[in-house]
Amino acid sequence: MASTEAGETTAGLRPLRRNWRFQLLWGGSAASLLGSRMSTTAYPLLLLAMTGSTFAAGAFSGVQLLTQVLFGIHAGAVADRYDRRVILIVADGLRFLASLTVPLALAMDRLTLTHILLVAVVVGGTMAYAFPVRTLAIRSVVPKAQLRQALAQDGLRTNGTGLLGPPLAGFLFGLGRPAPFIGAAVGSLLSFGAACAVPFDGKPQTSGGKARGGALEGMRFLARSPLLRATVGITFALYLVCSATVLSCLVLLQREGVGSAGTGLALSGEAVGGIVGVLFVSRLHRLMGPGKLLIAASWLYVPPLLVLPLSSSSPVLVFFVLAVMLLSDPALDVMTDVLIFQQVPDELRGRVMAATFMLFTLGMPAGTLGSGLLLDFLSPDAVFTVLAVALAVALVPVTLNRTLWGSGWPT
Repeated sequence: MASTEAGETTAGLRPLRRNWRFQLLWGGSAASLLGSRMSTTAYPLLLLAMTGSTFAAGAFSGVQLLTQVLFGIHAGAVADRYDRRVILIVADGLRFLASLTVPLALAMDRLTLTHILLVAVVVGGTMAYAFPVRTLAIRSVVPKAQLRQALAQDGLRTNGTGLLGPPLAGFLFGLGRPAPFIGAAVGSLLSFGAACAVPFDGKPQTSGGKARGGALEGMRFLARSPLLRATVGITFALYLVCSATVLSCLVLLQREGVGSAGTGLALSGEAVGGIVGVLFVSRLHRLMGPGKLLIAASWLYVPPLLVLPLSSSSPVLVFFVLAVMLLSDPALDVMTDVLIFQQVPDELRGRVMAATFMLFTLGMPAGTLGSGLLLDFLSPDAVFTVLAVALAVALVPVTLNRTLWGSGWPT
């Protein structure tokens, strides 16, 4: 008999692979995210070809990210007040229509920078509104005892598309400029179709007929919960360190004269580590409580940062070091979602999910910007050392926190 940490059993339950509602939703989400990963690579290529400006090349991702952050908090409030299934259908439908306009405009030779930036606003906004709903939908179609397994499979979507998206976008762009954008539109269409086809209860369970508190109530809940506050704070720091490490690795490999193929191989270690880490999620959750897992997973980042300067001449070694560093990420991501489902009332989950998503999203540009500034004055080797020391110093008070060491999985 298989058991979960909360004492729930999976005996007698239908295997998750035969849960067609979850698998169809997961497949649609994976298709949509793959399209988004392709867009992240294809839009800079297109804008660089159109304008010759590196600033313009980064404009799509920058505007999309900014829109996600600006709409993030409101998206959580909407998810706690309205039918979540309807929100998901509308968001996927709008993203499909916006994405479709790009290959159509290319075919008519009418595509402009303004058009692309407007698409970035729509894509970023719809991603902000869809994110909390997608995670909440998993709980609606999966029994509680299979929640960790379902969330771990959802982690495969994130890391798998991160591995496949960039090379696929490059390949399709080589076939013709519209190709990757048609692929992105098809991904959104598949996600829209899955959201329409899968019935699930999307109405938030509220007390008193309406959700309590305002849009910022999710932030306040995180601040009041010691375990969630520590989890989100440390995970934000890890996102920051990870994005800073990737940029520093890119500069390091260029300094050593490594070609684009070798650089792509080395940096793919990040996604491969996340994919392999999914296999250990359930085992790590059984072995450790959330506080111990948070501490152990965070310290796993420090040794690879100190080893990276020794790997500069070999893309293969950089690949393996990044893979090891990211092994614990899926366990932390699933842990965050499980804690939210276990500790947060349903009428507030959308806002708490949106708040965590916004904070994690902010960690990536913060890390890239910070490492970029450091690289103006220091070598990549020195930046790795600075990151390792800064992270270790930040983890000392967390490691000495007895409350975290003794924390268990909430029932």
